[in-house]
Amino acid sequence: MTFAEKCNKIFDEATVAYHVTDDVDAEHVNPYEAGSIEAVLWDKNMIDAVQWHLEDIIRDPEIDPVEALAIKRRIDRSNQDRTDMVEELDSRFLDKYKDVAVEADATFNTESPAWAIDRLSILALKLYHMEAEVERTDASAEHIARCRAKLDVLRQQRADLTAAIDRLLDDIAAGRRYMRVYRQMKMYNDPETNPVLYGSQGK
Repeated sequence: MTFAEKCNKIFDEATVAYHVTDDVDAEHVNPYEAGSIEAVLWDKNMIDAVQWHLEDIIRDPEIDPVEALAIKRRIDRSNQDRTDMVEELDSRFLDKYKDVAVEADATFNTESPAWAIDRLSILALKLYHMEAEVERTDASAEHIARCRAKLDVLRQQRADLTAAIDRLLDDIAAGRRYMRVYRQMKMYNDPETNPVLYGSQGK
């Protein structure tokens, strides 16, 4: 099993685990050894699964505005946690390949391995929910046909992305490509760079 295939397996496991309760406030036990990359991948998908459903909830046209604001702020925190976890994965890749001799004509990859893996995690959720749409018994034949066509595209997208990630990691390990990590500088979360926040400190 390649690394990207392992990612898909873990993401599918976490997605299914979330839907046992289908509750954004439920607690889930990570089955992998603490500190392992497998545990990080499992936690990463669980964050994505919870956020997916928070995004559903906040779009309820009848939602109470106070509840909507609380959920929006929860989504903001989730996005920061997600970013932190992706950067942790990239730090692991940087450490793993730090001693690789980069070839003179090596090319730079615009997307880091972990941000590509982040897309695999979201694809696991898209596949799960699109499969659920295909299996609905209360939907029209037209709806099911549209969702089945989308499901085929998502499956191909995952196959393509899986292969691309494995090629990227092979190329980095061989020195044919190299990676850089640009830490996400989310200015709106920082009280020192968001003018609404630092402007309010003197009031």
